[in-house]
Amino acid sequence: MDIICELIQALVSVAALGLIVVLVLAHVTAGMVNVTRHEKEKFFLKATGEKELFPSLHDPHTRDLSVVVPAYNEELRMPVMLDEAMDYLENRQKQNPSFTYEVIVVDDGSKDKTTEVALRYTRKHGAEKVRVLTLVKNRGKGGAVRMGVLSCRGKLILMADADGATKFADINKVEAALNNLNPKPENMAISCGSRAHLEKESVAQRSLFRTFLMLGFHFLVWFFCVKGIRDTQCGFKLFTREAALRTFSSLHVERWAFDVELLYIAQCFKIPIAEVAVNWTEIEGRYFREFVDVPVEP
Repeated sequence: MDIICELIQALVSVAALGLIVVLVLAHVTAGMVNVTRHEKEKFFLKATGEKELFPSLHDPHTRDLSVVVPAYNEELRMPVMLDEAMDYLENRQKQNPSFTYEVIVVDDGSKDKTTEVALRYTRKHGAEKVRVLTLVKNRGKGGAVRMGVLSCRGKLILMADADGATKFADINKVEAALNNLNPKPENMAISCGSRAHLEKESVAQRSLFRTFLMLGFHFLVWFFCVKGIRDTQCGFKLFTREAALRTFSSLHVERWAFDVELLYIAQCFKIPIAEVAVNWTEIEGRYFREFVDVPVEP
């Protein structure tokens, strides 16, 4: 019994220390957030090579769906994801000609040829369907997603990881869950893809120590921040335009755990949130933080 008590005390101490570290990082990051754009970040290239100014999230929507793809050094993995996404979107448009969409790839200061690879899709499909936003400096995943969202034209806005870990067709699931949310105050709602249903399988593959720390992280998120969402970190989330404007305009954290703050903001504004299971596959080259198994931010 004494050993169990000591173990619990030690674990509580670790959890408390972890919380302090997260709060300090969030505070420091918040003080350094820069939402202004470099002059080069205000424009995208058309298929002809001409520059055109990005629109603003504050403008009325002109597309049914925007897909924001944050990408850092993703020249090798991104084509698989974009091929899958474009196949789905083009087929959906063929079945429903009134459906309109855009994909915005946000190159988060990559050191490889991420921008060049993404621009191939602009040349193939046109800038009305695929646009590339190249950030001059690396901002982190949260910062990259925010810059892409602020440049969207969609009525609905999906954030999706460039590695294609989530099956893109699962947008049908998250969109259905979004539509089922009622009421939507001021038309604000969010639908999150979730890997929580894979938890038992992943726990079986981890050490007891790592499993406990992962669960401890999830407990801290639940206890101090986000209630009712089992997987805050899945990079497959769908927003109404109004919800995206409200949440991303208030976001401070630009790197690790930005998803937690984003959902916390949503709950503070009483924005309804759905969570739905999606197909998720471990992708080679995807790195995880030790202990809590969340993607490492650059």
